[in-house]
Amino acid sequence: MRFHTTTVLSLSALAVLALTGCSTGNADSSALSSSTTLPAHPDGEFAPASAPVSSDALAKRLLDENDLGEGYTRTPQRAAPHGDVTVIGCPTLEKLGSEAAVGGGFDFPHKAKASFTYAGASASELAEELYSDAEDKLSRSVSRIFKAMTSCPTYQVVTGSTPVTVTTQKVLVAQLGDEQWSQLLTFASGGRSSIVKQTAVRIGTVVVVVSGSPDLVDAHVRKAIAKAAVVRSTR
Repeated sequence: MRFHTTTVLSLSALAVLALTGCSTGNADSSALSSSTTLPAHPDGEFAPASAPVSSDALAKRLLDENDLGEGYTRTPQRAAPHGDVTVIGCPTLEKLGSEAAVGGGFDFPHKAKASFTYAGASASELAEELYSDAEDKLSRSVSRIFKAMTSCPTYQVVTGSTPVTVTTQKVLVAQLGDEQWSQLLTFASGGRSSIVKQTAVRIGTVVVVVSGSPDLVDAHVRKAIAKAAVVRSTR
């Protein structure tokens, strides 16, 4: 089953992120913890927008180097791989791909994206995606896609002629917004493997998706949510 690469939470982009940017090997146990505690936002409660937010406005709400701190460099957006992506061994995800090919899937009208490289002990990457649409559409689409992506413990993604084995694990996430989803994906290809964590949070009519090295995602997901949301001042 083939489907367009911009749907299904940028599945092919995650594979590229894992195998070309992130460090290889296993993440440490603290990074994989499903009960990671994130600090409370100091400026007040979130007051999510009730109407969809434009792509231009979303772009201004993306994290930048100042938000992330020293050691982060923004990287150019990678071009989508040419051709389609084939999913093998996961009927639920294949079915979703078929729907995506005729206009369904995670393809909202308002979106903005950014990615960063962190020059720590080993090069790692962090990517953020913001999407906006009606609340019910965001909820249904994101829930459906995360459920599909974690419905099969292992499957293969073939981009061009390169097969990548994907192992998925649904993980718990702290109450960060109206709805939240999180998963760990292990990508293996050509003797290399890497773990990517992907956390999505809906705040009103905006969905924040943070992907990358598990420890970087845990460290910055609340910052991403705070910047993407409209915050009610406590003054």
